[in-house]
Amino acid sequence: MRIDKFLWSTRYFKTRNIASTACKKGHAKINGQKAKPSREVYPMDEVIIRKNQIDYKFTVLDIPANRVGAKLVDIYRKDTTPKEAFEHNELLQHSKDYYRKKGVGRPTKKDRRDIDDYLEAPSENKDLDNKTSDNNNKEEE
Repeated sequence: MRIDKFLWSTRYFKTRNIASTACKKGHAKINGQKAKPSREVYPMDEVIIRKNQIDYKFTVLDIPANRVGAKLVDIYRKDTTPKEAFEHNELLQHSKDYYRKKGVGRPTKKDRRDIDDYLEAPSENKDLDNKTSDNNNKEEE
């Protein structure tokens, strides 16, 4: 079976066209070699698919006749994707949520409050230092 058809039938991609495009871009590897969409897949082949910044690794166990249901996918492949790949993707998502390039757009309300707190904080500390030093001087006299 062709790699693009296998990826579609085991539900890695929603359409066969998307699976073919991913193979053409070099996101599919069979036994460590880049695979064109027409490359044949056989049982016991190691396949690596790059999708959504995650390298999915699996071993082909059997070839399905047609597209299979989500519950039956594990009959045809054994997933060996390391957990670190998913953890790395999770961290990447969290870092993107709070990232805004410097100088791009107006500050958000939270940014504005942080700036105001930063600007007001040193002056408050100076006032407190001056008051305590004044109190110490009066006690000494």
